[in-house]
Amino acid sequence: MKVYRTDEIRNVVLLGHGGSGKTSLAEAMAYVSGATNRMGKVSDKNTISDFDKEEQKRGFSISTTLLPIEWEKAKINILDTPGYFDFVGEVEEAVSVADAAVIVVSGKAGVEVGTEKAWELCDKYNLPRMIYVTEMDVDDASFRQVVEDLNDRYGKVIAPHFQPIRENEKLVGYVNIIKNAGRRYTGIGQREECEIPDYCKPNLESYREKLLEAVAETSEEFMERYFSGEEFSVEEIRAAMRTEVMEGSIVPVAMGSNIQAQGVANLLSDIVRFFPSPDWRECAGINRKTNEIYEANYDFAKAKSAYVFKTMVDPFIGKYSFIKVCSGVLKGEDVLYNSVSEADEKLGKIYTMVGNKPIEVSELFAGDIGAIGKLTSTKTGDTLSAKTTPVLYGKTEYSKPYTYMKYVTKNKGDEDKVSQALQKMMAEDVTLKSVNDSENRQTLIYGMGDQHLEIVVSKLSERYKCEVTLETPKVAFRETIKKKSDVDTKYKKQSGGHGQYGHVKMRFEPSGDVETPYVFEEEVVGGAVPKNYFPAVEKGLQDSVIKGPLAGYPVVGVKATLYDGSYHPVDSSEMAFKTATIQAFKKGFMEAGPVLLEPIASIKVVVPDDYTGDVMGDLNKRRGRVLGMNPVAGGQEIVADIPMTGLFGYCTTLRSMTGGRGTYSYEFARYEQAPSDVQEAEIAKRAAEE
Repeated sequence: MKVYRTDEIRNVVLLGHGGSGKTSLAEAMAYVSGATNRMGKVSDKNTISDFDKEEQKRGFSISTTLLPIEWEKAKINILDTPGYFDFVGEVEEAVSVADAAVIVVSGKAGVEVGTEKAWELCDKYNLPRMIYVTEMDVDDASFRQVVEDLNDRYGKVIAPHFQPIRENEKLVGYVNIIKNAGRRYTGIGQREECEIPDYCKPNLESYREKLLEAVAETSEEFMERYFSGEEFSVEEIRAAMRTEVMEGSIVPVAMGSNIQAQGVANLLSDIVRFFPSPDWRECAGINRKTNEIYEANYDFAKAKSAYVFKTMVDPFIGKYSFIKVCSGVLKGEDVLYNSVSEADEKLGKIYTMVGNKPIEVSELFAGDIGAIGKLTSTKTGDTLSAKTTPVLYGKTEYSKPYTYMKYVTKNKGDEDKVSQALQKMMAEDVTLKSVNDSENRQTLIYGMGDQHLEIVVSKLSERYKCEVTLETPKVAFRETIKKKSDVDTKYKKQSGGHGQYGHVKMRFEPSGDVETPYVFEEEVVGGAVPKNYFPAVEKGLQDSVIKGPLAGYPVVGVKATLYDGSYHPVDSSEMAFKTATIQAFKKGFMEAGPVLLEPIASIKVVVPDDYTGDVMGDLNKRRGRVLGMNPVAGGQEIVADIPMTGLFGYCTTLRSMTGGRGTYSYEFARYEQAPSDVQEAEIAKRAAEE
């Protein structure tokens, strides 16, 4: 592949609901442009984008794929992203380096939740966008309906510039609304002029009116000409559209069929024509040497720098770090400095990736996207730059994983193998986390949803040959007391030679502080228990609070006072007093109104207004307490307290209840006394385990 200058590059992300046709569109683009000589199908498991075995098995994208395409003297870096919400981290990676977006909408399914989420992401990252309506070759697809729905939702920015010509429910051609002319398909990427059918004219008039109105708004001169009934030339319309698309005041709507590769050539031309090159966008970091702002702005004349936005770790082809060049021109054999790990990295060869196939290139200009193999000290989010100008760019913000499960290895001794495999997977997937919960002796795995975790387990098995099962995790309960107790415990043991003797009288009561396990005080008068045994008594308390007598959970909030006892000048020892204390604690704790405390999380659920009743009802079912509601963009934020046990399976329930529109976040808030039924069930469960 030849080297392209910054102004010849277009970085475009494909966004949309799962199953809307992003991968098949990317495949059609590659075929029409000549990047591949055969067109794969998702159903045939042979597309360039979905190369991973998991993707082929399931029939949908799991990770973002790069597809460079050459078209009309430009290089278009297509970033094909997953549509399912469990893989949002991959989408966020791609959007962070894209300069524009094509939102893919199914002509059959219409505007879906994924369409809305894609639009919100474009707003967040200030991306110019186009909408491409797929499946126009399907019987019950309706371009008109999609346009109406888009108009209802996003208003007058929506401007269709192609309209389908359908005969017998099949796509046979299109009307170019800019040229006001009909075209009939004759072959892949080929068409000929034709008459505009009468049945297209009513919609055509309204579409053209909208387009010309949007164009007229670009200047006062155009506005005057528009009102005086003057026609605009094709060049004037296109120039005005480019300006408006880049500003986001027009969102063109095109259409086609991915399977027949119809409408794809027009889309590629529109991408080159209307979308900006990288140097249109600002890009700034911090110069670590001077602590001043470094304005890279994709200027190829400046010092070399690049941002690592994604990592691919494949057992067969190795590790590749995907980069976007922010300034300068990167060449193979360059030595760059990693400002995060403070290490030098020798680049060796540089590549552009076509799916999972690395294709070597001699250099990458600022704004281009490529990959570097085998970087040892570099991970996702790092910055590479010239050592003379060490730059650090801000890291991409990723969604936080809140769904977690405990994992258990099927084969004894596989723990290290699983741990290493997970490290590799976490290098690839920023929304995957593995956490060692030593208190409950379990290892937890966090992801964006149940499907995400299920696929992680499947990858561990297929890719790394280690089997794990997912189980409901144990919740970190605590034990404390509500009343006072007074105990007298003697530990006496006589065997040949020295015996063992320790005698303590202790009071136990709530300390009022559930942050600390225990408070120890002594009020011994007249040396009934010598001072040198006090540390042994405290050691007995330390050992006792690790595993409480009620259900084996850590103890908090207990005040223990040693006020009397006795000792034997020969048989008493530290060991004896420690043992006596342990026995006293067990007895005193159980006599002082022992209770279980459960962890409470503070949860925030953001949902559209229509769903607030259902969501609040479900939170109540999970023993949650709704504390209030705050209006936010797109709906309401419901704030509630909920037991941690009530969060299992919440992600799936919330998505199904809100059609995928609801999101939530939570954090640990405090401990509260568990209701008696929960306490009894937990004690019985722990007894059965013991």
